[in-house]
Amino acid sequence: MSYLNQHLQTAIGIIEAYDGVVPMAAYLKNHFSVNKKYGSKDRKNISHFCYAYFRLGHALKDHSAGQRIRVSLFLQSNEPGPWSILFEHSWVEAWSDVFEQRITFVKTAFPDFQLEKVFPWLHQIDQEIDATTFLKSAFVQPDLFVRIRPGHRTNVIQKMADQQIPFVQIGEDCLSLPSNSKLDGVVVIDQELVVQDASSQKITQLLKQIRIEKKSRMAFWDCCAASGGKTILAQDILGNLDITVSDIRASILHNLSHRFQRAGITYFHPMVTDLSVENPSLPQKKFDVIFSDVPCTGSGTWGRTPEQLYFFKESCIATFTQLQQSILKNVIPLLAPGGYLLFSTCSVFHAENDSNLDFLLNQDPQLKLIDAQYLKGYGMKADTMYAALIKKNA
Repeated sequence: MSYLNQHLQTAIGIIEAYDGVVPMAAYLKNHFSVNKKYGSKDRKNISHFCYAYFRLGHALKDHSAGQRIRVSLFLQSNEPGPWSILFEHSWVEAWSDVFEQRITFVKTAFPDFQLEKVFPWLHQIDQEIDATTFLKSAFVQPDLFVRIRPGHRTNVIQKMADQQIPFVQIGEDCLSLPSNSKLDGVVVIDQELVVQDASSQKITQLLKQIRIEKKSRMAFWDCCAASGGKTILAQDILGNLDITVSDIRASILHNLSHRFQRAGITYFHPMVTDLSVENPSLPQKKFDVIFSDVPCTGSGTWGRTPEQLYFFKESCIATFTQLQQSILKNVIPLLAPGGYLLFSTCSVFHAENDSNLDFLLNQDPQLKLIDAQYLKGYGMKADTMYAALIKKNA
């Protein structure tokens, strides 16, 4: 048995034991830490096979793990490359650099295959999303994107060039790198640059539309702060901010505080609160800017976490929509007159985006829409997001 076939069998064993409760990346890391016999090449191949299985989403679910992995590998790659040893000769001969031709061949081999079943909730996505291109992106590993922080552009680009790290510069401050790029020891993460998806960086376009009159320091609240990347972005774009950050878990804010220190944000107000409940603990002030990057299905990021695509249930859309509306309803009263609410998700589902925008605008007649847009990353190996900027009349 070739080493690739051995890796394939190992991956199948992992898949059969995996239940989707923890992220696949964490599950694999734990598996390899227990099974130390695998070298870096072994781990890379086994991980690739596991992710290939999940990239097929809900298509061919009644077929064996080995068959699903092979079909996914076939659809992901323009040429067989090292995977040819895993395929019958007819598949290798049929390999094409045209995705549609590979789809046609798979349908011949598996008459029950339908590309639409990879992501069977197309009726729930917004009409602005190109469904065909979005489906194809399920078979593409997204790139690693970084944002160069102000004042570090020349230095960062020189460091990348010196270490021969391949990158593509997108605009002035966004770099696209291969997904397996290692930056530790090359640049100072969070100080010189932040790891941030290209679509997330495009929120800059909305932040630059914020105009607060006669304010030397804006009161800013990141109400679902998570790792704090968007607060760092806001600080870089908007400048002098009086920052409040909140999240549901103290551990998240603990990790965020270390990141803020690296980023040079030394003064901020952390707060642990669950904004989805009725009458939550809230800051005792009004804010000029509220950033509400609400918890969501994450459907725009499943190219990075295809196991979530595989285990997703349609009922979760309504669950997340209700959660988001509870959060938004609680934060709106804290928006100061003349202030801005920036609402965002990393979802492609209409209910979590435009539908929630309608919900928002109906909460207060003083709210008006400034801009709303889908940040479409599926054509550039990036995530897809939604963002809306809303202003409260003064």
